Amino acid sequence: MIIILKETTASAMQARLVAQFGAKTEIFTHDNRIALQGVNPDELPADVLAAADEVITDVPAAVQSSRLLHPEDTIIKTPHSVIGGADLVMMAGPCSVESAEHVMAMAKVAKQGGATVVRGGAFKPRTSPYSFQGLGETGLQYLRAAADANGLDMITEVMDDEHVEMVAKYTDIFQIGARNMQNFSLLKAVGQTNIPVALKRGMSATIDDVLNAAEYIAAGGNHQIMLLERGIRTFDNKYTRNTFDLGAVPVLQQLTHYPVIVDPSHAVGEWDLVTPMAMAGVAASASGMIVEIHDDPTHALSDGPQALKPKTYLKMAKQAFQLHDLMQTWD
Repeated sequence: MIIILKETTASAMQARLVAQFGAKTEIFTHDNRIALQGVNPDELPADVLAAADEVITDVPAAVQSSRLLHPEDTIIKTPHSVIGGADLVMMAGPCSVESAEHVMAMAKVAKQGGATVVRGGAFKPRTSPYSFQGLGETGLQYLRAAADANGLDMITEVMDDEHVEMVAKYTDIFQIGARNMQNFSLLKAVGQTNIPVALKRGMSATIDDVLNAAEYIAAGGNHQIMLLERGIRTFDNKYTRNTFDLGAVPVLQQLTHYPVIVDPSHAVGEWDLVTPMAMAGVAASASGMIVEIHDDPTHALSDGPQALKPKTYLKMAKQAFQLHDLMQTWD
């Protein structure tokens, strides 16, 4: 249940409800709203009901992620980026950190295209155990150096709870990959930090699944969460790697206050399809995108087929920002 209290009495009534129900249930407050888990309206004191503008009983399980409790957009601020609201954030870089020189060069390209965040994997969850698994902490050091040299934030994947402390020393944003969306120990661990988290939707996850995964992070006290739509597994994987669920962008924006970012690279898996899907994501009012770039995709250590060459990336990024700017002029 969520109670929307009159502004003049909200603070006092929230304190009273916490005192009365806090020992037996989870309670969350936001401005003049209070969520009481497992409490029925008939249990509320009469004066609390009199002080309420509205009592909402049909409440999702992911209550802290819901706009019913938190109506306004969450805006995440990192040293070089504003994520959420009316801004469009560009995140770009290679799939894997391959060397210090390469990630430095790609960070420069990313910055040239308007990116404020450089991406790169130091720990890579691969389908085959014999594929390149990343450079580990050395890769984190290379990516951090490339980010700092180019005035960028850094986003990188953390794969398990044992790595959270180490990755936290380097990154500005944790990325939780699709395969780890329901790794609850990992979600709890990043929820204990104050570092923003980019949570990717799992390949077979429903909208409610990803919102409940986000709730694990929020339950730990970390509310700097962004959701990444990266395509889901459906029937046809011959022509696209996944099916880009474009409708998930506005649906999530209606349901949650967290920024929604699109990942057209993983959604389609083919570089020549990335630009049109990136434009579709912008048109759907996503708060940003994360794309993979590589100057020699044929010899990339991972996900070469979906990586944009620098020239293609720069053209795509220019078009994306132009489309975003144009949309801001529409009523």
